[in-house]
Order: sequence, then structure tokens, then C-alpha cells
Amino acid sequence: MSIGKRGTMERASARPGSRASDEQRAGATERRRGARRAASRSTLVVLTALSLLAMMNAGASAVVVHLSHGRAAGYEPLYGSPAQSLLAAPAAEPAGKPLALLYHGGPVMPSNTNYAFYWAPAGSPAYATGYQAGIDLYFERLAHDSGGNQNTDSVSTQYGDSGGEFAAYSSHFGGAIIDTDKYPANGCHAATICLTDEQLRAELTSYIAAHKLPTDLQHEYFMLTPPGVESCFEEAASPECSAGSSSPVYCAYHSFISVKGGVIIYADDPYTTEVAGCDSGEHPSESPAEGTLQGGLSHEHNESITDPEIDAWFDAGGAEIGDKCRTGEPASEYGPYLGTAPDGAPYNQIVDGGLYLYQQEFSNQTLSCQQRLAPAAPTVSKLSPKKGPATGGTTVTITGTGFEHGAKVKFGTVEAKEVTFVSTESMTAVSPEETPGKVEVTVTTAHGSSEPSPKRSFTFKKAKK
Repeated sequence: MSIGKRGTMERASARPGSRASDEQRAGATERRRGARRAASRSTLVVLTALSLLAMMNAGASAVVVHLSHGRAAGYEPLYGSPAQSLLAAPAAEPAGKPLALLYHGGPVMPSNTNYAFYWAPAGSPAYATGYQAGIDLYFERLAHDSGGNQNTDSVSTQYGDSGGEFAAYSSHFGGAIIDTDKYPANGCHAATICLTDEQLRAELTSYIAAHKLPTDLQHEYFMLTPPGVESCFEEAASPECSAGSSSPVYCAYHSFISVKGGVIIYADDPYTTEVAGCDSGEHPSESPAEGTLQGGLSHEHNESITDPEIDAWFDAGGAEIGDKCRTGEPASEYGPYLGTAPDGAPYNQIVDGGLYLYQQEFSNQTLSCQQRLAPAAPTVSKLSPKKGPATGGTTVTITGTGFEHGAKVKFGTVEAKEVTFVSTESMTAVSPEETPGKVEVTVTTAHGSSEPSPKRSFTFKKAKK
């Protein structure tokens, strides 16, 4: 639908998000942001030092940078860039002992309505045929599978914030925005068309204000410029710029803009299809959009969800959830391939039936990179009753987490006679015959066994004479 002289918005056919729910959450979230603001400012100062640590010590391929005017950004270096070479020696992560992501006090995104923001004035370079449709389709597919554990978005759900919110897999597609405003005069000089982060922020802020688009922690804008339109953080003697420029350092980055009454969460995703160091060349969906998905969009999307204001989740070296798995080594970056697409390309993600190949995300649960959230082993928190005759036959209600159909229950080393699944947090088991005494009760699923503990034990009593 048309939304003004400054551009158009094309509404997608994706499943719509819960607008009322988003708006209700927005108010509560923004009130929490006010309380966090002072802490966020001090955190940004710390990030200056963390940027240096990340470049010298982190075993991940990204850097948090502190720019002028208090701006901060987290970016993904292209392979072979100067930043990438500095990150080659993971001194901060001993072999086999990866550092966990640490919480630094900031908010996460409790849901994410994503906009594909195409800034392409008349006469600008053309996107490859099918590129925009491929990006839009990916966001639609991501929304379709929302709430599941089929892809990397599910890995982000384990990360929460001090306000009680979690980075839930609650994804929606807001639509494609076509911005036809003219580009300003070059703010940098590393490409024929070269825009600084400040210029990108100015355009995004102006456009969003003109069209009264949301500015909160439930919406994100992905700026997707055409091939040949490059960006730099700032104009400098040695600028850090996008992969297709004459000073290539990064494939993409994410950041935020504080505005009156809210915040704009955004990512800069320059055109990286067929750009060495960002695009692997393997496109199982047979769309040129995959060059951008691999070159930063999926990476920045998950980092924005878990660290939207760059003061939430990153490790001691400054690496965010995506950075720790952007390794350049297929085994750790992609994990095991799920199969081969009709065009012969391998894939490791299936999103609403679409085949894709892009990086994994880091899980604190397993301290490893994951293609999707690995279901945790079950836990047992309560037994009722906790006593019964040694002859067996007592129906015991077990409370905990991670239960599923087919789970097995043992009283000590003896398997229960009957097990009934009630829910993921409740099940019943009939105690077996056992010698008198106290034994620990454990639950086992395909994902492991609960930890035995004397606190979760059952006592078999002698029969009365």
C-alpha cells in the first residue's frame, strides 16, 4: 500500500503479528529502558575497551566498535579482512572450553516484526532478479515457523533480560519498504556511491518519522541497498567499510538509534551476493538473496534479538551470539549438512519448507554452536508421594521439565511398571517392587537423563506384619 510521497510500503502476505500485544509490550519495555539508560551509557564506555579485547583475543569473527557521538555497532568482518586476521588466535577461549555469553544488564527483543528496507532511488543500480522477492520470502517463512525450534531463531530464546523478557521466537514480517529518496552526496569515498552510518541513520530516522512507523524493541529495520552502494562507519584516513568497497572490513552490522519515546533497531545489510568473504556461493534456495542471508542478515538478526542496544549478551571478548559461530570452518559455522538441494548445494536449515545454508548461533546451554535449539535433558523437581510399599504399585506424580511421550522412569536401577505422559512438566509412574530403602528417581528421554539427587528420592517401606 502507498504510504506517502517519500516511498511506498508493500505489505507481504505473511502471517500478521499480534499488533495489540506488541503495543502493550512496547509501553512496559520502554519504561524499563528508561531505568536502564544510565547503565547503558556506562556500558558503552566499557565497550570501547571490549572492542580492543575482541580484536586481540576473541575466537569469534566480529568486533564491537564505539563510534563518534556515542554510537556503538556490532559488525561481522568478511573473511580475510584485517579484523578477521586479528581474530584468528582465540586466546580468550582455550581449546574445548568456549566462553559463555554473559549478561550485561540491557534489554532483549521479546518479539520481532521485521521490515525489509530497500533504499533504491530512481537511477540507482538494480538488484539481481529475484533478490528482493527472495529476501521477502525468507522473512515470511521465518514468521510461518515462529514459535518452533526448526531453525537458528530458536537458539536465541534461551537469553533473557532483567525485565523478565526473553528473546522469544516470535517473528513477524512487517512488509517491504521501498524508499525512493535520493542518496545524499557521498559521506565517504570508498565506492562510487558511499554512505556513512550517520547518513544511513539520518535517512532511516526521517523515513520512519514521516510514515509514523514503530520505534520500539519489537520492530527492526534491515537496510538493503543495491549492488555498488557501499557504506563506511565514518569517513576517516583508514575507514572501515562494507565488503564491496575499496576498504573492505565488514559484511554487515547492527546498531540502534535512540529517538523520542523509543528506539530504532536496525541492521545495515549491503548487497553481498557473489562478494568474496561474505557469500559462500552455495545457494540451496536458488535465490540471489542467499548471498545476503549468509553475508550478515541471519547473523545480525539474531544478534539484534539478543543484544539490540549492544549492552545485553556478549562474552568476555566482546563476541555476540552470532560472532562465536562465524568461524569460516564449515563444521563449526554450519554444523552437519541436512542434505543436498536440487541444484547440488548443501543446506543446514529448513524454514517453512525452504532450504537454506547459513551460520549457526551460539548456545549457552551446550557451550557450542547450534543449528536449532537442542532440547535439554529432563529435570525432576518434585515427587508426590515420596513413600510407598516395597511391593510396589504406588502411583507417583513427577513434576519437572523436558518430559515427553516415551520417557522412561527409574526408581534407583529398576524401571517403573507404568509411565503416563501428562505434559512437558508432569507425568506419573507406578513404582516397581523393590527392597526397602531410599532410591533416587530419574527420568530419561531421547535428550538425556535427569540428574539424580537425594532430594528427589522415593522410600520403599517394609510391609507391615
